[in-house]
Amino acid sequence: MKKLTLLVSILIATSIVTNAGTKPFKVTPEWTAKIEKIAPEKPAAKVKKERKALIFSVMTGYKHWVTPHTAELLKVLGNKSGAYEAVESDDVNMFAPENIKQFDIIILNNNCSDRKKRDMFWDITKDEKKAAMLEKSLIDHIGGGAGLVSIHGAITMQNNSMEFSKMVGGSFDRHPKQQEVICKLVNPDHPIIKPFKGQTFVHVDEPYLFKNAYNDMNFLPLMEMDVSKLQGYKDNGIKRYVAWIKKHKKGRVFYCSPSHNAQSFENPEMLQFILNGIQYAAGDLKCDDSPLKQE
Repeated sequence: MKKLTLLVSILIATSIVTNAGTKPFKVTPEWTAKIEKIAPEKPAAKVKKERKALIFSVMTGYKHWVTPHTAELLKVLGNKSGAYEAVESDDVNMFAPENIKQFDIIILNNNCSDRKKRDMFWDITKDEKKAAMLEKSLIDHIGGGAGLVSIHGAITMQNNSMEFSKMVGGSFDRHPKQQEVICKLVNPDHPIIKPFKGQTFVHVDEPYLFKNAYNDMNFLPLMEMDVSKLQGYKDNGIKRYVAWIKKHKKGRVFYCSPSHNAQSFENPEMLQFILNGIQYAAGDLKCDDSPLKQE
C-alpha cells in the first residue's frame, strides 16, 4: 500500500510540474521582475565594444505564446549585463542592406513562417524579388562577420531555403507532442554550457527534430536530447541536438531550441547559457566552435 501511495504521489507531482510548465500566461511586470532578479549581473566575457542587437519577433505562421516573454528576457539580459543594446523591431525593412549593417547581432525570436511557402520575407512583402533580397542581405550580413541568434521556432523562418539552413545549421522537420525533455550537456566544460555545472536541463518543451543541413552536423553541439524517454519518437540511433554554435564564413551562429514555454526561462542557469550564446555570436566570448567530428 505504501508503494502504491508513493507511486500515486509521484504521478500527481509529475502532472503538476507538466501542467505548470505548459500553461500560457501574459507577460506581467511581476514576471519581468522575476527574470530581472535571476538574470546575470554581468556578462561572462568582456564586452570589447558597444554591441547593438536587433530583436525580431514577427510570426506569420504558428504563433508561439512564449514569443513576447522571450523578447522581454532578451531585453533584460542586454540591459542588466550591459553585453548589448537591445533594439526591438517588427519592421522587415530592418533586414535591408542599408539598415542591417548597424547591428552586431541579429536575434530571431520564434519567427515561424506560413507553411504554404515557409518564407517569412515573402509572407510579409508578397514580393518574390524583395523577399530574395532581404534573405540574401541577412545571410551576407552574418557571413560578413555579424552574429546570428536563432531561438526555438525561428529556425523555420526560411525553412525551404538551403542557404538559410546551411547558415543556421539545419531546418525544422517535425516534433512529437509536447512533453518533458531531458537535455544532456555534450561537453559540460564548454564555456557556453558551463552554467549548468554538469547537470542535465529538464523542462517541458516541444522536442524539435531537424533535417537538411543538420545532417552534415557542421556545428559544435551544446545540448542533446535524451531520446530514449521521448514519447512518439522511434530511436534510430541518430543523436538529436537542440542547441549548437557554428561559424558562417566570418560570422557566428547560436541556435537554441529551448523553449516553447516561458517557465523554462525561470532558471538562472538557462539565462546565463542564453547570454553566453549571444556573447559568442557577438564575438566577445571566444571558445571552441569546431564542427562536430563525424563518427
